[in-house]
Amino acid sequence: MSLLQNIKDSLLSVIKTATIFDIIDIVILSYLIYLAIKLVRETRAGQLVKGIVLLAVGYAVSNALQLKSITYIISKTFDIGLIAILILFQPELRRALEKVGRTKLGFNILGFGESQETLTGKWDNAIQSICDSCVELSATCTGALIVVERQTKLGEQIETGTIMNAIPSKEIFGNIFYPKTPLHDGAVIMRDGIILAAACFLPKPQKEAIINKKLGSRHRAAIGMSENSDSIVIVVSEETGQISVAMDGVLTRDYTHEKLKKLLIEEIITKSQDSIIFNKKKIPSSFLKKRR
Repeated sequence: MSLLQNIKDSLLSVIKTATIFDIIDIVILSYLIYLAIKLVRETRAGQLVKGIVLLAVGYAVSNALQLKSITYIISKTFDIGLIAILILFQPELRRALEKVGRTKLGFNILGFGESQETLTGKWDNAIQSICDSCVELSATCTGALIVVERQTKLGEQIETGTIMNAIPSKEIFGNIFYPKTPLHDGAVIMRDGIILAAACFLPKPQKEAIINKKLGSRHRAAIGMSENSDSIVIVVSEETGQISVAMDGVLTRDYTHEKLKKLLIEEIITKSQDSIIFNKKKIPSSFLKKRR
């Protein structure tokens, strides 16, 4: 009972002396621990944690039994462990830092960002051209892969393709993805409403082994690109003509012209405007209407 009483007294003492800064400190630390656990569960780091635990147990046992050689080897392993973790898990750490960099906190607080008129001017024709092109390509079962760049810059992928700097249209998309052209085998990357590059190679998905075996290389590339960035990736299936969209590593399917257009407007324009607290204007209703 005395032990329980001491624990109770200690807790009461901590609670009584805690300040608002202590509470903030605990909340931030708890959130960081949550993010670390989430990262471990979603990546190969789960196996790493098991290995670290086994090493720690081995060190404790060898130290207790005074096995000097084993204790020395394990201690040196821990000394270089941090560097080894940084090397082995560089892709996971990079993705985690990129996610932090993509947060819109700065935009929300300071109100930085493009005006609604600027965004609409850049993407009005582009969104319409993407939707019209995807529907036509779908009707002929012509495969297509279109990446819409957002906050994360895709310079590495752009360098693998052919620079175009072209104003998007049904005719240009049709020429690019026509099976007998040199640029059809790859992805189109769009920036600021312009076709920046074509025939670009995209990264493989993180968890390729668990992806549906029926999905082809275009769909896998779309998932991989959306995992590595905040881009929107539109896919037209060469086998079925089905239109799909990949975002944040998730592939959704069965898009129509109107459904795709609504998604692109919301993700590219509406959400960008929601991050700017000083701009209260709405998208003109005429922009949402179907134009043929």
